[in-house]
Amino acid sequence: MNNISPLHLRAVQTLTAAFRHISGTLASSVVQNDANALLYAFKSFAAAMLAYYIALSIGLERPSWAIITVYIVSQTSVGASLSRSLYRLAGTLIGAGATVLIVPTFVNMPIFCSVMLTGWITFCLYLSLLERTPRAYAFVLAGYTASLIGFPAVFDPGAIFHTAVTRVLEIMIGIFCAGVIHRYVLPRRLSGLFNSTLSQTLRAARKLLADSLAGAPDEAADSLRLAQSLQFLQGINHHIPYDFALSVPVRHARKALHDRLARLLIVSGELRDRLPMLEAMPSEVKTLLDEVQQWLALTDDHARKLASEALVKRSEQVTAWLDSRALTFDEALLANFARHVTEAIVLLQHCDRFTDAIYHAKPASMPAQETRVKGYVFHRDNLTAARTALGAFAIILSGCLIWIYSTWPDGGTAVSILGVCCTLFGSFDTPAPHIVKYIVGSFWGVLLSLLYSFAVLPGVNDFAVLVAVLAPAYLLAGSLQARPPTTFMAMGITLTLPILCELGAHYSGDIAVAINTAIALFAATGFAVVGMSVLQTVQADTAIRRLLNLCQRDIRRSVQGAFRHDETHWTNLMIDRTALLLPRLQQSQHASEQTLQHMLHTVRIGLCAIRLRRCCKQVGRETAKEINAILSLLIPRANTRALRPRIASLIEFHIGTGHAPSRHLVDRLLDLYCALGEPKRGQVDGE
Repeated sequence: MNNISPLHLRAVQTLTAAFRHISGTLASSVVQNDANALLYAFKSFAAAMLAYYIALSIGLERPSWAIITVYIVSQTSVGASLSRSLYRLAGTLIGAGATVLIVPTFVNMPIFCSVMLTGWITFCLYLSLLERTPRAYAFVLAGYTASLIGFPAVFDPGAIFHTAVTRVLEIMIGIFCAGVIHRYVLPRRLSGLFNSTLSQTLRAARKLLADSLAGAPDEAADSLRLAQSLQFLQGINHHIPYDFALSVPVRHARKALHDRLARLLIVSGELRDRLPMLEAMPSEVKTLLDEVQQWLALTDDHARKLASEALVKRSEQVTAWLDSRALTFDEALLANFARHVTEAIVLLQHCDRFTDAIYHAKPASMPAQETRVKGYVFHRDNLTAARTALGAFAIILSGCLIWIYSTWPDGGTAVSILGVCCTLFGSFDTPAPHIVKYIVGSFWGVLLSLLYSFAVLPGVNDFAVLVAVLAPAYLLAGSLQARPPTTFMAMGITLTLPILCELGAHYSGDIAVAINTAIALFAATGFAVVGMSVLQTVQADTAIRRLLNLCQRDIRRSVQGAFRHDETHWTNLMIDRTALLLPRLQQSQHASEQTLQHMLHTVRIGLCAIRLRRCCKQVGRETAKEINAILSLLIPRANTRALRPRIASLIEFHIGTGHAPSRHLVDRLLDLYCALGEPKRGQVDGE
């Protein structure tokens, strides 16, 4: 019994080798993440000390702001760091200019001056919430620069211009040093991350199409998760022009690639719905599907590109043959299915072409009939942005009134920090947990600052020694800042240390000033937690209902002809809304599958409405009247039982006419017929 057979031994060796491989992979991943975080920490600390040295050398009053700027603008990649630096510079200049105009104008009216500053800050917050790209950071900076400079100067307006100029100089020095270090010292580029993410997204898209053609179970979460990948790619895409790795011409290819992938998601759903409806499938169609599956399974890029040309021709031939014999509803549905198969192949073919252009940084060749691309379309909600901005206005203004009427000497500092919290964290649905992380980091920052100010810094007489004693705290905080789960906590340390330590040309440790500043910091952040929890928190269920209601509103506009955009804009807009929906579903009481099915259903209904509205201009008056009647039944919600037979009747009336507009109309009506048959798991709130 103690003998081990060769088969058992081989199995044990295989399991051991697999375990070692997995352990090595995990270990290397952890080590790589740690190495990247440490590299970021060393580079940021070097940039901060360089900025501090330059600010000291030219005699600026608050060189600590140069350090703070470095840690605010520094990112783990070159492109993100440089773009953030540019937006911070623009926002700082605008915010400082606005402050210089507001404070002296209302010098004798502290309350009205506070109202104007608060209005400016919340207006900038409103614009940042509407922008939703990294450019929003410029609006954020324009707001909280006014908060940092303006509120402490409400009762001392004489020095406002000098304060604004020196603050801008300090920030410019920090931006310059961060940009130089991250650009030229072991730069980490975004192009590698973009290319690897793009490759994974394309594999997911091919698998999605293969599953649809194979009749795999309909999992909306798997399908619509592609929307999050597209959103992530867009987030990287915005920083690529600053990365100095990919040339400008591929921007067009990146936008066109997004259009194709977004459309492919819809086409996959169309194919998945039609398969169960096809009662008899000719051998030509079965052969075509087998060839498509074999093509999708190819892993060699070159072989896949060569096979795609022949496959497109083969699919077009099958589609034309089915079109020529389509005399019944089922035959028209089969031709419509084949047409979508052809479209899916062409979409993936274009994706490969655009991907090749991106990888090799060269212009992409576009189809002759296409001259415009849409790219990512952002969902912008004016009402939600205004609600958040009004909440911030009430919070900041109430803080100002408490400060002015209590005559608290450090109230200006507290309100300036309160304004920063409202602008920095205002973009989150639930900002309080993130501010709490910042408070925890600030607590450790205060303890470290007191330790440095009154135990370490009094004995430091040389800049090199100062760098050495600051290194442990900043390297630790910098490495934590490079990790998303601890970013806000680390910012509490990196932003608190320079201010409370009063890093200037000479040591000026004052325990009373340090304690009062710390009290102002915690009073402001605590007030922000309470105020933003009450006035700026949006529950996940509320946000989901709002998104679904906006989708229904846009469908009504499409039906009424008031939605002026084309179907590509509609599709890309709905992709962004889906990407916003997915993370909120994890925190809501909505059934995820039902909600996502409803979203996909809404996307397709909206597309059908836009296209049928356009068809009305190409058909007869009676047909157009019937189409309008069908579209009117789509709002407020579609009565599927009554509507689908009516659509089927109109389809059968136009089948076999041989008229091109009629064939086009039949295709659009079939799309609507199939889309209306999709939601079968119950309704969703907000419909």
